[in-house]
Parts: sequence; C-alpha cells; structure tokens
Amino acid sequence: MSVEGTGTPLGASPARNPQAELRRLCHELEAVFLRQLFSAMRSSVPADDQFAPSQGEEIFTGLLDDRLASDAAEKLDRGVGEVLYRQLSRRLPPEEESCQATRE
Repeated sequence: MSVEGTGTPLGASPARNPQAELRRLCHELEAVFLRQLFSAMRSSVPADDQFAPSQGEEIFTGLLDDRLASDAAEKLDRGVGEVLYRQLSRRLPPEEESCQATRE
C-alpha cells in the first residue's frame, strides 16, 4: 500500500533534506515556547467577573495564540529557533554528503 500521490510505501519515510527538517523542528519548538509566553501573558491580565469569557471564546483565543505563535516562529530570523538550528546544524553532514547518501 502506498500513500496516494507520493509513491512511497505506507510507513516508509521519504528521503528528506536533514537541514530543512532540522530547521522546521527548531521553529516548531520555538512556536511551543511562544505559545506558552502568550498564554502566560493572557493569564496575567485580570479578568472582569462581569464579562467572563465563554468556553467558545477561550477555545478561539487558544487557537489564535497557536496560529500567532507558529507564524511568529516561522518569520523570526533572530529567534530561539534559528539560533538552535545554527547550533545543531553544525553536527549534520555537509549537504553534498547527505544528498549522495539518499541517492544510494
């Protein structure tokens, strides 16, 4: 059985660029940190008992924070994710070697 449109057997991972994958994962980790920051910032604002947020509003606010955090993490070129990528990418093989290894 193969995943439709990719020609890759189900369960097998397609050959990926390890540097691009590392950068994506570093930015995802930064998004988690930013989401926690946004959550802490929202919880620090005193809530008005008269206009307490409904359950739907809390869900929407959480989804909005998730989206803002992931967008900010992708666009920040001097953020924690990019610094982490630069640090960890030193341990990856050079791009030419990794491309040859995936072709074999």
